Amino acid sequence: MVRNHSILVVDDEPSVCFLLKEELSEQKKFDVFTANDGVAAMNTLQQRPIDVVLLDVKMPRVGGMEVLKFINEHHPTTQVIMLSNYADVKTAIEATKLGAYDFVGKPYTRDELLSTVNRAIQHRRLTIDVELMKYELSRKEGEKEIIAQSPAMRIMLATASKVASSDSIIHIHGASGTGKELIANLIHNDSPRHERPFVVVNCASLPDALLESELFGHERGAFTNAHQMKQGLVEVANGGSLFLDEVGDISPIVQPKLLRFLETGEFRRVGGTTSMQVDVRIISATNKDLNAEVKAGRFREDLLYRLNVVTLRIPPLKDRKEDIPLLVEYFIKKKIKTKESKRISPDAMRSLLAYDWPGNIRELEHSIEGAMLLSHEDVITSKDFILTQSTVEQSIPLTTGANSSVLTMEEVEKLHIEMALIKFKYSRSKTAKALGITLKTLYSKIKRYKIPAEKE
Repeated sequence: MVRNHSILVVDDEPSVCFLLKEELSEQKKFDVFTANDGVAAMNTLQQRPIDVVLLDVKMPRVGGMEVLKFINEHHPTTQVIMLSNYADVKTAIEATKLGAYDFVGKPYTRDELLSTVNRAIQHRRLTIDVELMKYELSRKEGEKEIIAQSPAMRIMLATASKVASSDSIIHIHGASGTGKELIANLIHNDSPRHERPFVVVNCASLPDALLESELFGHERGAFTNAHQMKQGLVEVANGGSLFLDEVGDISPIVQPKLLRFLETGEFRRVGGTTSMQVDVRIISATNKDLNAEVKAGRFREDLLYRLNVVTLRIPPLKDRKEDIPLLVEYFIKKKIKTKESKRISPDAMRSLLAYDWPGNIRELEHSIEGAMLLSHEDVITSKDFILTQSTVEQSIPLTTGANSSVLTMEEVEKLHIEMALIKFKYSRSKTAKALGITLKTLYSKIKRYKIPAEKE
């Protein structure tokens, strides 16, 4: 379910609050709240995230400018539109300096107000995007494309697509380098939340105190060097998806707080006393066996059950070798920075297919990059790769005969045809055209080399 945009109307005239709520509520995408003074407004802001505040300038007790200062300090992504009977330039300039998005003078037309509110929502989205970019630039930018044709991956991807439309918590299990974040991003993009933020938290890279602060934020003075309030990533992700990468590395100190958040959607900033609530879809991932971690006393059993609503298991690369030729072609194209083209030799492809890839796709990508740098011609050979040759040789012999040092021409031709068939998903016509031979010739060679009609 997609969260509506939340609007808070703050005016000391109940009739104005009622009228604005009625007009804005006609837009099905808005959830509208009201407050008749500054104190009530600040209380509401501390209880739930608000996207846009329509704020009257003149109010008893606590005026609009004081509320604006509070919002700017404690809720920096919330956009404020100031309302006043006298839209004088001096007040507008002061409000803008204090962080107001815009200033609307009374009386105003309905269309004018709606247009300003929509622009404020868009500006908030851009503000959040800038915030997210800070986190994105601190880590390697992930690719969005998933290269897969193996049966195991097809089944997993079909399941991921099926569960994406729900709001259920998804847990992704897979070894390091298998592409867990790619799958999480796929789920988010296929969900109704795809226009909202996708926020990534690497739980393994942060110490306990910093992880809690990153997740839930902190108040000014909560700890040493906390010179200003900081919003947590759960607030930044409000309405979208929060990806907890390597969730198995969260310490027992933070686990109870995460469990409470998963159960209720409520949290407190570090050093804060007020509970806030957000609406985020949780996707977690780990390369650890969480059941074994529970038995060892390092992971809470109730947290495991809460995360384990739907589990997707990504097979390691050694169990999906049908995908290696496609991945190799993709990485070669990705790494080429000039107009020069490169291709991989049959003997090199044979080596890659024989290797077990303990580092999975990440290791394959780095190996391709290294081989391209070491290769001197447009053909990448097995000599350009730095692999554990004992592992390769144990899997599939690279040579035939006791004294052979290279593949025979027949072996090269058979391997090349197999790779072409895999690339074109066993389409005979496309394979023959790519190889530059007739369909009849291709059929005769398939029969001669006893190449399977389709990969099992």
